[in-house]
Amino acid sequence: HLATSLPLPSERDHLRPRIDLVVFMIDIKSKHSLKNVETSLAHVDASFFLGKVCFLVTGVGRMNACSIETNAVCKLGEAYCSPVIFCELELEGVRFATAQRLLRMLQISAGHIPGFSALSFVSLLRNYDDD
Repeated sequence: HLATSLPLPSERDHLRPRIDLVVFMIDIKSKHSLKNVETSLAHVDASFFLGKVCFLVTGVGRMNACSIETNAVCKLGEAYCSPVIFCELELEGVRFATAQRLLRMLQISAGHIPGFSALSFVSLLRNYDDD
């Protein structure tokens, strides 16, 4: 299911399936895209930031047209303890690899990988250089 921003409309809550993974898409060429994600983050329960949220940054193949500093997005990922995936969706191979990566993250966050939880997934992403 796709949404352009959060919060989701409440009138369809009873029809909405369980949410296992939230992927925030950021277009590297649009400052509005980053602002929309930053605003939407306030509507996500804190428990989701334990392996159930990631940031997907698109348009990285055209870095000369960037409106957003990649460092700003990386800091967002660090602040919310969530992975940041950079990709160029216009390239079929990259698009396929990104879809596979997101699918694997979804399988983990939904609990479909025996012996591996969303919490253990986020612990693998932790940067121990900060300690």
